[in-house]
Formats: sequence, C-alpha cells, structure tokens
Amino acid sequence: MRSTLALTVAAGLIFAGAGAAPASADAPEGAYWRVETIFTTTHPHAVGSGYYLTQRRISTEWLSPEGKSWNGFRELGAKPATGKDEAAWRADGSPTTWDYRTEGMKIHLSTKPDKGSIAAAKGRPDGFRLGEKFVTFQQLQSLPTDVEALRTYLAADVNAWIDKSAEEAKTTAPKSTKNDWLVNFDRYVAEWATQLLYANPAPDKVRAAAYQVLKTTKGVSDLGRAEDPLGRSGQKLVLPVASSKGTLLKQQLLVDTKTMTLLAEYTDLKDGGKAVLGKSGVQTFKAGWTDDKPAVPGVS
Repeated sequence: MRSTLALTVAAGLIFAGAGAAPASADAPEGAYWRVETIFTTTHPHAVGSGYYLTQRRISTEWLSPEGKSWNGFRELGAKPATGKDEAAWRADGSPTTWDYRTEGMKIHLSTKPDKGSIAAAKGRPDGFRLGEKFVTFQQLQSLPTDVEALRTYLAADVNAWIDKSAEEAKTTAPKSTKNDWLVNFDRYVAEWATQLLYANPAPDKVRAAAYQVLKTTKGVSDLGRAEDPLGRSGQKLVLPVASSKGTLLKQQLLVDTKTMTLLAEYTDLKDGGKAVLGKSGVQTFKAGWTDDKPAVPGVS
C-alpha cells in the first residue's frame, strides 16, 4: 500500500515483467481513479502539561487513465487522545492551538482543520505504480486473474527486488545478506497483493484474485468479520509480522469482500518494545472512479 506504512517498510518492490494471461480489460469508468486516505494517529510528542493528542489527516490521489497524478492533503485537526488526556487539557484551559520546536523544526497543531492543498505530482513518471515501477493502464488490465498465476507473478517480482536490493546493500552494509529480505518474503507478497485492492484501477477479476492471494499467503490469518471506524463491514486479516533491527511491525487489514477493495489498515509499530507514536494508527480508504476534478480534500 503506497499510502500505508506497510509499503513504506517494504518499499522497493519492482515490476519484473513476469508472463501472464491477459485479463478481460475493464474500460475506465470515470475521468480519474481516486483514492482517499484518512490517517488517525497519536501525535508523538506530549503537549501542554504533558498530555497527548490524536491527529487526523486526509490525503487524496487522483489518477487519470493516462497515468497523470494529482495529490491533495489536509490536516483535519487534533484533540486529546484519551479521557485522561482530555482532563489534563481542560486543566490547562482547553487550548485550541499548540506550538513547539523539535529537531530544529517548528510544530504547529490546532483543533481546527487547515486550508489544505492540491497540486499535480512532481518528479513522478506517468502511469500506475506496481512496486517501484510505473505501468500503463493497459498493462494493469493484463495482470493474471488466476490466483496461483497471480501469486507466481508477484513472487517473481518480489524475488527480483530482493536480488537487486541485496546487491545494492553491499555498498553500504557489507555484512548484509539476501536472507535479511527473505525473512519477510511472504509479507512482501501479501503487501503487494493488498496494493491491488485499492491503490490502482485493477480489473475486478484481478482484485478478486489478489484478495485470494492475500488471504492464502503463508502467515496471513483471518479474524472474521469486523467494522472499520466508518462503520463499514469487511473481513479482517492479519499480515505476517515484520521485524528488522529492533523494530516490530504488526498490521491488520479490513477488506470489503463484495467489491474486493481495502477499507482500513491498522498499524502497530514498535521499536525496542515501545510503540512508535505518529506511525502507529489506523487508515481508512475510499477508492473508486470519479468524474470530479482534483480538489482540496474536504473536512470529514
């Protein structure tokens, strides 16, 4: 998930061009493929007399069938994270803004949403991202629709990325080995399958196959039906745990099994056993075709 932490951790997956039987191409159903992501997390620094805030931010990407991209962003405001934090906030006089400096940067927080922004993506090739390569709409339509064929396709791409990454790492980390990546191999396959559930306009049959790849990947478990923070129902799956140099990443995904689209992602990142605030949290997704032009995200 490019907007998810999982794909940040697993960044670098590249399109290996494995052979595949073409899917039945779905024609674009709108002017843009739109992905809205709302991320809710606990701000990493205590404010005021020592209480913590929950932050919400929205990011939206518009992709045209030609692969042009626009990105919108907006801070949705902050509020005390827990009942205890709210009591401390009230004792401080219920401030509506907070300012502090950290690592030479000035941080400003507010209970009110900011004005947001919208801009065409810069420095980005035209196309739809698959791992670290951009492909055309037609190439996206030609992905395998058979579950095992798609699994083989994704696994080949993951292996190609691991080979390249392990070789490149020798210049900065001579003691690193290919096993440093292989330990999380199944997770990488699951993550890329998840990407096909929302990040780009894959055909319906490809999404259905991607869900089955995800669900049956080694280390993935099924928690049954659940609801996301927006009250939407889906199937909750747990990804294989990822670990590297003291960090531990646990994630759960909620998938709408009628539309085969990702609804939410729950992230629990720990470093040395301590939760990494600001990166742990929950993201909700809304993905689909639209004719609405790129605009500053609204207040949700």
